[in-house]
Amino acid sequence: MAPCLSFFFLFLFAFSAIPANSLPTFFPGAAYQSLIKQAKISKPKLPFKTHYFPQTLDHFTFQPKSSKLFHQKYLINSDYWRKGAPIFVYTGNEGNIEWFAANTGFMLDIAPKFKALLVFIEHRFYGKSMPFGKDSYQSAKTLGYLNSQQALADFAVLITSLKQNLSSEASPVVVFGGSYGGTWFRLKYPHIAVGALASSAPILQFDKLIPWSSFYDAVSQDFKDVSLNCYQVIKGSWAELEAMSTQKQALAELSKTFRTCKSLHSTASARDWLWTAFVYTAMVNYPTKADFMKPLPAYPVQKMCKIIDKIPSGMTKLSRAFAAASLYYNYSRSENCFKIEHEVDGHGLHGWDWQTCTEMVMPMTCSKESMFPPSGFDYEEFAEQCQMKYGVSPQPHWITTEFGGERIQKVLKRFGSNIIFSNGMQDPWSRGGVLKNISSSIIALVTEKGAHHVDFRSATKKDPKWLIQLRKQEVEIIQKWLNEYYADL
Repeated sequence: MAPCLSFFFLFLFAFSAIPANSLPTFFPGAAYQSLIKQAKISKPKLPFKTHYFPQTLDHFTFQPKSSKLFHQKYLINSDYWRKGAPIFVYTGNEGNIEWFAANTGFMLDIAPKFKALLVFIEHRFYGKSMPFGKDSYQSAKTLGYLNSQQALADFAVLITSLKQNLSSEASPVVVFGGSYGGTWFRLKYPHIAVGALASSAPILQFDKLIPWSSFYDAVSQDFKDVSLNCYQVIKGSWAELEAMSTQKQALAELSKTFRTCKSLHSTASARDWLWTAFVYTAMVNYPTKADFMKPLPAYPVQKMCKIIDKIPSGMTKLSRAFAAASLYYNYSRSENCFKIEHEVDGHGLHGWDWQTCTEMVMPMTCSKESMFPPSGFDYEEFAEQCQMKYGVSPQPHWITTEFGGERIQKVLKRFGSNIIFSNGMQDPWSRGGVLKNISSSIIALVTEKGAHHVDFRSATKKDPKWLIQLRKQEVEIIQKWLNEYYADL
């Protein structure tokens, strides 16, 4: 991804100052801070039974080692299912599958109506689905089996086998995917699923399909729409941080300002900490309380800006930006200090580093209109970082070659059908999504106030009318697909 903070890929270098082209990188669906170490976090109690499927390591070659099997984790809820009824499958993405199951209550909410079997499949190399156990991330030799094509094939094989084992081959399958997990399954395996609901799927975020500044322009606009002063304070805080980094006691001063548990070793860490808070908060600006990334209140962007706007203008912009970012890290008020350089990966997301260094190249830049410092995308520098980390070079054009480039919408129109692309315009990933209907059966549902796959969250009594209506539309379209399927039978 780009120097301007890409959502899933964070190279942190121990720079004493802040280089122009080494901004953090973000990923389409998870909160990865910086370290490989995994946190021991309490897992939510979910109404699913855990199973493991003997999955083939390599679906596309016939070398002896390609037939090696690994155990792929999946979760099942059959409380409402009857034989022949639909099977709703969540195609996992970059994290442990329980995390996504806990944040996709929509499928549980609608299961009784459809008498559906619910299946959540974990993506290879995440969670417990490790082909080489503890050695899965050891080198490019093992990580080479981590890519989207292998993952899509995993889903297809598991779904087909599951239907056979249940003696319910006639059951129609509808796939649900959030962000990266909602990208290409229906297009690649249309004979496996009768339809797909892809929420916040950034299928146009690659190559040159959209302006590279779109992501950060969207984040900035979220804050600007709430408060121009808030936007200007955050925009001005980076210059203050850079000026501070040139001082002799910069790290000591920053450690004090940012209330760190341990002294900082790099001013870049403070920058990344702030940057992460603003980007993820914009992404999950949900209308109700949530804890997808961190525990946050309803409309957290508004709450952040309220903090900034209430602080007297005599305070530095950096201190005001810090106060706002603290909402993201400490809304629960349980932290006495911040582990800025010691954040841990609580959801098993670090495989995304490899994916961004190989096929998931999403160039991002910061324009002058952004509230982040202007920067470009330097592919050579990016490739050099990947070589240093993994000994591989990124393939920036592979995704558009494999799934469709500038003509992707025509490809979808000609070869695709029964897909819902749901996007909320407050989600920066929506800028890389399908925002207009492509055909009568490839529908774009766009909401002005929607955030990152907000429609997948459990329904609550506090949901706004537009969100209730969005889910109602999705259910009606899915019902139409199923009616057509059963009529054909």
